Amino acid sequence: MAESPDPELSIVVPIYNEEENLDYLFKRLCENLNAIDLTHEIICVNDGSHDNSLAELIRHHQQNPAIKVVNLSRNFGKEIALTAGIDYSQGKAVIPIDADLQDPPELIQDLVAKWKEGYDVVYARRKERQGETWFKRFTANTFYRTIGKMSKVPIPRDTGDFRLMDRRVVEALKQLPERNRFMKGLFAWVGFQQIALEYDRDPRYAGTTKWNYWKLWNFALDGITAFSSVPLKIWSYLGLAVSSLSLIYAIYLVIRTLVSGIDVPGYASLMVAVLFLGGIQLISLGVIGEYLGRIYEEVKGRPLYFVRDAYGFTKPLG
Repeated sequence: MAESPDPELSIVVPIYNEEENLDYLFKRLCENLNAIDLTHEIICVNDGSHDNSLAELIRHHQQNPAIKVVNLSRNFGKEIALTAGIDYSQGKAVIPIDADLQDPPELIQDLVAKWKEGYDVVYARRKERQGETWFKRFTANTFYRTIGKMSKVPIPRDTGDFRLMDRRVVEALKQLPERNRFMKGLFAWVGFQQIALEYDRDPRYAGTTKWNYWKLWNFALDGITAFSSVPLKIWSYLGLAVSSLSLIYAIYLVIRTLVSGIDVPGYASLMVAVLFLGGIQLISLGVIGEYLGRIYEEVKGRPLYFVRDAYGFTKPLG
């Protein structure tokens, strides 16, 4: 359908070096959006791409005014790019979707149908993760189950960013100012009436994933530290347990010395004790450091992102 000043549906697409996917992405998106009786906009956030993604996005915008482009000043990361797209969205409902086409645009019609039934959030839960190694699937499942047990907020398993959110949910998200943005957790934290819609995730259409295992590890740390203080509590309890065992062992040594006389200390046992306690202290300091580093990022109060250019927006947006 043609674009309207106040579209009913906003599609948000973070873009980072995805020029190979853009033609097919917009083809499938437009085909499915045109089949829905809702005015729409497609907001693409260029997150500092190094390829021709920006030029391709501008070309598509010139051909289809419903495609709008937010060009960030540099690469800020997917979570921030997604936040920028949500900030710029004007629709009564917003759907984030990845540009690699692993999340099928054909599911948008089902998301909208559930929204019309009265649900505020309709999130897409993956039944199958095609095109991924068993190790990637294993680590993803482990992460979602771990954070689900550690967080006080129930975070749906096997669920990414692909979902539909009512405008009330979007406005609630825009009130959350934190810099350490684990969006899947924030989507769950705001609450509202939510329902799952299951689907099979497709392999990436073209190009290579931007997520290596180091980035995934840091992403997992961000999620855990943003929504759980359990790691801090674990080391508190472990420190208490080690101290208790040390006290018991000290009492044993005193009693043995009184009964049997002075005992020559053994080098091996001494080194084991020192290395063990030293390792415990370093790990606990590392956990504290993870939280302290995130506090440091928050108190600086820097803006989440800067926009260099924007194409297709007629209203002043803050």
